[in-house]
Amino acid sequence: MVKRERLYDAFGELIYAIAMADGEVQDIEVETLKKILNSHPWAREIKWSFDYEKRKNNSVEDAYKKAILACKENGPDPEYKYLLEVMVEVAKAFDGIVPSERIIIENFRLELEERFRNDLEKNHLNIDS
Repeated sequence: MVKRERLYDAFGELIYAIAMADGEVQDIEVETLKKILNSHPWAREIKWSFDYEKRKNNSVEDAYKKAILACKENGPDPEYKYLLEVMVEVAKAFDGIVPSERIIIENFRLELEERFRNDLEKNHLNIDS
């Protein structure tokens, strides 16, 4: 399991990847993110990570790869539901969810699902066995 700070850094990286997926981070996406994070206890960490990726102008692929690795290392976490909700809301903020954003959201969900299913099977925790 990764430290909570690293997990929330990953959230910022993934949200950045969504916002940047159409080629540019839009102001409305940043404003949407701020509104959503307003009540989250780790809002500052998530926003800092998002801003860092934006400031460095990192590629969507690099931000995604760093984030998914941290999430896979972290393992299952109830916060992923919140993250997916934030990703969808940020994606919808500017011209709705475009195909490049949808791909990132779906890949994130599928990669984690596959990883955790494989972990269960590898450790003989599958109830179907």
